[in-house]
Order: sequence, then C-alpha cells, then structure tokens
Amino acid sequence: MGSKLEGKVAVITGGASGMGKATVQKFVGEGARVVIADMQTDKGQALAAELGDDTVFIETDVCDEAQIRAMMALAKDRYGRLDCLFNNAGFGGVGGDIADTDMGEPYQRTVDAMLKGVVMGMKYAAPIMKEQGSGAIISTASVAGVMAGYGPHVYTAVKSAVINLTRSVAQELGQSNIRVNAICPGGIATPIFAGSLARGGNEDYGEAVKPLLQYIQPIPRAGEPQDIANAACFLASDEASFINGHALVVDGGLTAGNWTHPELGPSTLDALAQAFGVEDASQIDMVMHAKD
Repeated sequence: MGSKLEGKVAVITGGASGMGKATVQKFVGEGARVVIADMQTDKGQALAAELGDDTVFIETDVCDEAQIRAMMALAKDRYGRLDCLFNNAGFGGVGGDIADTDMGEPYQRTVDAMLKGVVMGMKYAAPIMKEQGSGAIISTASVAGVMAGYGPHVYTAVKSAVINLTRSVAQELGQSNIRVNAICPGGIATPIFAGSLARGGNEDYGEAVKPLLQYIQPIPRAGEPQDIANAACFLASDEASFINGHALVVDGGLTAGNWTHPELGPSTLDALAQAFGVEDASQIDMVMHAKD
C-alpha cells in the first residue's frame, strides 16, 4: 500500500476491465477513493465489492451526458470532492477503408464515446475542481493519435483530437490549478487489443497477444495494463504538479523511430496480423486498450 494519492478522489471511466481496472486498483492501493464508471455492470460491481468501501460503481455510458453528470455528482456527493478524472473508456470503433466508412451509427458511436465523452467529462469535472482550486484530468489518447498506422482511420483522427483538446483545455484550466494531460498507450496486452476479434469478452486474448507484442517495439516485452495505471497514478499525483498539457507516450519505444525486430524485420506486424487471421497489419486495431 502506498500513499501517493492519499485523500484524493478519482473517477475512472472504463474502470471495470483492462487498463481502467488496473488503474482503479493502483489508485486505491495508493490511498485514493474511486468511482468506477463502466457499462460492464457485473464486472464493475464485482471490482467494487472486491476493493471495499474506497470504491463505488456506477453504470455509465460516456456517450450520454446525463450519465456523465450523474457520475460526477456521485463522486462529489459520496466523497465530498473530485481530485482526478481519468477519461479512459473507449473501443476500436468504425473501421475499414476510408471509402467504406459507415457514417451511420458505427461512426457516431465512435466519435461520441471517444471524443464527445471526453469533452463532457472535462465539462462536468471542471466546475467541481475550480471550486476546490485543484484537480487533474487525464484522458486516454493513443500512439495512433501521434503517428498514422496504429489504428483505424476514425479512431486515429479522434485520438489526435483528444491530444489537442487536452492542450487547449490545459491552457484554460491551468489558471485554476487544474492540470490536463493525456496518456498515449502503445501495444498493451488486453483482450480488446484484437478489436472486434475479441468481442464477446474472450479474456484469453490479453495473454494471447503477449508473445507477439514483445516484438513490435524495442523494449522486449508486451505492454501491460499496469504500465498505464502507473502513468495515470503519476499524472494524478502531486509529483506531477508542474506537468500540464502533455501527451505522455507509454509504448516501449514503438513511436521513437523506424524500428523493426532484428530477427523478424519488417514482417513483425504482419506476423501479428496473421496470428489473428486477418490479411495484413493494417487490419489489426493496434492500440485497442479499453472496454468494448
């Protein structure tokens, strides 16, 4: 048990599984009280029961403004304050070639969940944090928001938007001692890494991709949900009090340069694609990291 977040209150969306779950566990272990917000009711309730009185679960669809508002109100009513919002919920979203992009519900859901949801989270966290004169807002972006080729087109565009939204809001809220930052995960071994291939909650995918993910970046291991939890804990803590408007890349060096594994060479990503039964690496949702 640590004390980096002692006395702090956090809301974590997508907190019932994957990186969100690891972050909930990390925050509680460091002394925080946490509102777990997720659409996965059974998993969220089970996690809250496991962690005890320092957590509470609320079923939340981040596309719904009323549910975002209720999520924030729960933190304030139950714990009296809000020190950190982690906008983590997300999914792979609409995919395919640009000419085949479905502009109906799949597109709208993608943008609503991963951009509109982040905007609304910031909207309702800001007044609470302004009133108390402090706070930290963290949003999950992606290496796909930094470089092309690591996710579907719309997902890539949305994650780029989250990074610049972070910078823009950081300039406004910094005057109130509220820090706004983003985390850009790389190849994190969660079931959702395989995108639609993991739909249905096949928990084996997280372990299945580990042997492959160790080859896609210079650090010779797969990224773990705990790596993101550690980064979020740092950004939420007082140790990061002068870090604002930053997009922290957590990718083992994936985006550091044009690197290929010395044994596999340029076939590294294609090998990963073949393992999931698709034709080439462009069809793999390289950075799927939150809930469905």
